[in-house]
Amino acid sequence: MYSLIKPILFKFDPEKVHYFVTRNLRRFNRFPGGAAVSRGLWDLKDERLEKEVFGLKFKNPVGLAAGFDKNADVISEMANLGFGFIEVGTVTPLPQPGNPKLRMFRLPKDGALINRMGFNNLGVDVVAEHIAAYRKNPSAAQKGLIIGGNIGKNKVTPNEDAVSDYIKCFDRLFDVVDYFVVNVSSPNTPGLRELQEKEPLLQLLDTLQKRNSKNGISRPILLKIAPDLSNEQLDDIVEIVQTAGIAGVIATNTTISREGLASPDRLKGETGGLSGRPLTQRSTEVITYLSKKSKGTFPIIGVGGIHSENDAIEKLNAGASLVQLYTGFIYEGPGLIKRINKKILAK
Repeated sequence: MYSLIKPILFKFDPEKVHYFVTRNLRRFNRFPGGAAVSRGLWDLKDERLEKEVFGLKFKNPVGLAAGFDKNADVISEMANLGFGFIEVGTVTPLPQPGNPKLRMFRLPKDGALINRMGFNNLGVDVVAEHIAAYRKNPSAAQKGLIIGGNIGKNKVTPNEDAVSDYIKCFDRLFDVVDYFVVNVSSPNTPGLRELQEKEPLLQLLDTLQKRNSKNGISRPILLKIAPDLSNEQLDDIVEIVQTAGIAGVIATNTTISREGLASPDRLKGETGGLSGRPLTQRSTEVITYLSKKSKGTFPIIGVGGIHSENDAIEKLNAGASLVQLYTGFIYEGPGLIKRINKKILAK
């Protein structure tokens, strides 16, 4: 089904297509029986797929990566397509429009995307309200769905004040999400990646961990890292995770590298983060390195270049506990989720 409509969708601007598709998914799921049809086509329910990671029970290990549902608009619809967990955001304290358009580009020859969205979102208050509204009335099929909150800083906030932005998002989302992801690795907010340096990163994570308790409840905090880090920097990441006592790592975000691309220069010359097939090998290398260096002492969520069930299995075999999709989902469609879960069951 997706193979029939994909060539048409790919003729238009990627960002416009995104909103067209999500808007019509919402409409379809509101039709009588629409949600059931969606689950019947794409969702695979099997208790053998359930997995407990950092104290949370996931219905299956295939999640939607941050960036797709920035404002928590289509949690239910994505769950009906078979995702085992949904990560919303990146969310910032104040609403911001992001970078000027055009800001997302397909590279079909490489099975990739370049985006420089710039944390466009409606702000943490609106996102928190959207998640809370979903929590009030989930369908029976979606009870217990795990929702993560990916948090960042506003573009206008200087790095020396960045901690306060993360605190605002953390405090506002605490009651409505199941886990947090600290995003300091997007290349599309000026200066953000400087927060990956050891001292500021440890300060940020330590600050959040000290606030990580409310009525006896704490939330797993994960760190999302760039694929462009050196082994020495990855060594620092392992030390930081263990010192701060956070729950784990998401490996990896988009890359600023353009090495080995087959696409025309006009496309690969666009600034922003590259995702998709060109990241497949590197993200798996990072997972392998972190898993071995840490001796498996913390969970890793693997993301980057998963376009097939074998790509997902490679990341799980490399040491990932869970995987997430974004660009592969756009290129391959919702059938990829089901194929990955079937492959996991067949192992």
